Amino acid sequence: MTLIPENLKYSKTHEWVRMENDIAVIGITDHAQSELGDVVFLSLPEVGRILKYDEPFGEVESVKAVSELYSPLSGEVVEVNTAIIDSTEVVNEDPYERGWLIKVRISDPSELDKLMDADAYAKHCEGS
Repeated sequence: MTLIPENLKYSKTHEWVRMENDIAVIGITDHAQSELGDVVFLSLPEVGRILKYDEPFGEVESVKAVSELYSPLSGEVVEVNTAIIDSTEVVNEDPYERGWLIKVRISDPSELDKLMDADAYAKHCEGS
């Protein structure tokens, strides 16, 4: 059973969001990392990049495939988790805490309403 924390929001492309004031912490879900297998490479945006809702912002490469990462919210990248670039296994081991990818100062809080809660995301995963 994959872990789906109740306190997060989820996108249909398997990214999670945790809000810390106006900053969104973004990563990939436990479901995504288990489907991908061992993550071996991450391509993440630079600080200062402006992201648009549902547009690609990077890539995650695993032993099985390369998948694009899609931004669940619009805004400016304010921090990148550089610690995981050289330790990509952290994304598999701890996707919701140490394995976060980027932090974004969101520009449109209404986009949060487009994301799923834990129950809706669980149903989404069952259907995929």
